[in-house]
Amino acid sequence: MQSIDSKILSRIYGRGKGSVFTPGDFLDLGSRQAVDLALHRLAKKGTLRRLARGLYDYPRVDADLGPLSPTTDAVVKALKGRDNILLQPSGGYAANLLGLSEQVPMKIVFLTDGPARRVQLGKQVIMLKHTTPRVMATAGRVSGLVIQALRHIGQRHVDDSTVAHLRKRLSGDDRKQLLRDIRYAPAWIAAILRRVAGPEGK
Repeated sequence: MQSIDSKILSRIYGRGKGSVFTPGDFLDLGSRQAVDLALHRLAKKGTLRRLARGLYDYPRVDADLGPLSPTTDAVVKALKGRDNILLQPSGGYAANLLGLSEQVPMKIVFLTDGPARRVQLGKQVIMLKHTTPRVMATAGRVSGLVIQALRHIGQRHVDDSTVAHLRKRLSGDDRKQLLRDIRYAPAWIAAILRRVAGPEGK
């Protein structure tokens, strides 16, 4: 019979380098204790890398730089699957995802309905911050991303070019979603959402 280590490896190889895992991805192969021990052994051998408690990756390796950090998306996908939580990009990362900022912050913040958490990926940090159900009501939708990006930029720094950029960036369906979720936005952001979603930004 195939050992649990080889079964886990087979699944990991199938997903490819750069993939991120939690023990929950393998519980159909054995008990939690058996899976934890197998992951520990594979990490000790250097096949896998332990990123944080209960979080591992199969690292991509650069010839000059050595093992590379996994992508933010891969880590977030693994955390969502493990904890069955909602995650909403916020702050400078939300602004970057929408093209409103060219900077990728060293500290990437996600709002969540789950527990607060901190994951260190080399020099970059992923922070999960617990927040209210109202804030999380738009999680995973373009409206949530826009609301958080505008909150980061601040009312005084949002101008006509910001509105024009969002109108160009978002599809017609995206703009309709803004109007459906406008009730979840603070008053000043709601006014901007109406401009982005309305005819010619008015």
